[in-house]
This record gives sequence, structure tokens and C-alpha cells, in this order.
Amino acid sequence: QVPLVESGGGSVQAGGSLRLSCVTSSYTGARNHMAWFRHAPGKEREGVAGISAGGSSTYYADSVKGRFTISRDNAKRTVYVQMNALKPEDSAMYYCAADTRPSSVNDRRWFDSLEYNVWGQGTQVTVSS
Repeated sequence: QVPLVESGGGSVQAGGSLRLSCVTSSYTGARNHMAWFRHAPGKEREGVAGISAGGSSTYYADSVKGRFTISRDNAKRTVYVQMNALKPEDSAMYYCAADTRPSSVNDRRWFDSLEYNVWGQGTQVTVSS
């Protein structure tokens, strides 16, 4: 089984919206801390949104705050990120990441890629001006 599978990427014009989905395998499990990262050519990988295992806590990078919303449906083993008011600078490959190891919500560095041990293969988002 592929541990994480992302979908929902595509091409949109600036100001448009997309919703990305990340389905976890039954092996990976549903109740993990998870996050969305993105990686654009020539730039460092950037964490943009994180969500706790139960879904009660969410975290956002300043660059997306107010425009992106992360959510999850553990019954469906799926994490979403709704992306509104997209900008050309949001163009990147978006990756879903999970931390299957026990960890505290308060102690983790949500946008440090080392905090996550399972990664998807990514879905491309392209925003044109």
C-alpha cells in the first residue's frame, strides 16, 4: 500500500481555489499529526499547514494564513487543505506528510520536515497570473 496519496492539484488563475486531499493507507493509520508542505523550484521546502491527530489544533505558515484551511476526516483517513485566493507564488509541488510516532502537540515543530516520517509523492499546483 502507498502510505499517503495526494490529489486535487491542477492549474488555476490567480484568485482561484483548489482543494487538495491526502488519503492515508490503513497501514499508516488515520490518527497521526499531519501537515502539508510545498516545494517550488529554486526554493526550500516550506511547511504551510498542520493539523493535530484529532483535528482540534491547526497551524499555518504566515504566507498562507487566512487563505488556506486544513481539515481532516479520520473516518475517511483523509486530510484536506482548502486553498483560496491563490497567488502565483503558491505554485509548487504540494506534499502531504504524517508523523506516525507518538508525540505531543505542544512540543512539535510543525513545519520542520524532520518531524514527519511518512510522505506522499506530491500533487502539482500551478497558479497563473
